[in-house]
Amino acid sequence: MNKPSAVRRRLLGTGAALLATVAAAPAAFAESAWPSRPVTIVVPFPAGGGTDAFARPLTAVLTRQTGKQFIIDNKGGAGGTVGATMASKAAPDGYTFFMGAVHHAIAPAMYPKLDYRLEEDFIPVGLVSSVPQVIVINPSKVPVTDVKGLLELMRRNPGKLNYGSAGNGTSHHLAGELFKLQTQTFITHIPYRGAGPALQDLMAGQVDVMFDGLGSSASHIRGGRIKALAVASAKRAPGFPDIPSAVEAGIPQYQVATWYGLWAPKGTPKEVIAAMQAELRKAFATEELKTLWTGLGTEMPNLYGDAFGKFVHGEVLRWAEVVKRSGAKLD
Repeated sequence: MNKPSAVRRRLLGTGAALLATVAAAPAAFAESAWPSRPVTIVVPFPAGGGTDAFARPLTAVLTRQTGKQFIIDNKGGAGGTVGATMASKAAPDGYTFFMGAVHHAIAPAMYPKLDYRLEEDFIPVGLVSSVPQVIVINPSKVPVTDVKGLLELMRRNPGKLNYGSAGNGTSHHLAGELFKLQTQTFITHIPYRGAGPALQDLMAGQVDVMFDGLGSSASHIRGGRIKALAVASAKRAPGFPDIPSAVEAGIPQYQVATWYGLWAPKGTPKEVIAAMQAELRKAFATEELKTLWTGLGTEMPNLYGDAFGKFVHGEVLRWAEVVKRSGAKLD
């Protein structure tokens, strides 16, 4: 067989390069056209909790904006760490994101061994919301009208009252431990597999108190099923002008927020991260979400990428100190 001439070799090489370019074109187009198929948002808590209160309306808006389905996958357990582990191992193709919370900044100090690393295994995308914790009671079981009355009742009955949380190591748990530390009171901790189940037991009278995120308690407060005594912040929350601040309630140092954020598995393309951030900015500018976020007691977020990552790092350090000071342990 004759060997190809130099001219023929050049033509063959040019043809191969053109074929490679054509083959790469669909992939490049697919990336620029993200999303081209449904996107999964892993929510590491059961349905009905504070994360869901923000995740569901957000994903509905993202679905309308992009024309592609954004699907919530609730994976509860172990204070949100089961879902975080699952999300950390997802393919970094831009079609799985993780909506975590302040609980995940607490987890490194509470759990001796985690199967994921929040600051190494994920890329910070953006803050979704930040709402103050709220001290809520079952009014039929706890006959008080304010924080002062609650403290008096606790001191007369040390250990007899209990508080429910979304699980060991969650902000609900640490908010309760911080409350005990700062007020020098004692109340028994009862962990659940998410804020939703804990709230159900609070309303049913199985739990006396919760230190809940305002987002998940909002509708139940308005419906009169639970009573709010104070929000854990220096000022009253948007949409809830009748609930005293911690300062007004006489516990000025008690300031705790439950925040929620979006991450992507490490290795997710930068172009996809930027596209998701653009969609988030567009969603947060809608009147629909502005109204909903105000109704859930929060302002619109504006923290993305590295700035969000630095905020998370500060929270990891802060909660590690609270765990150390309070001696909080996994029950």
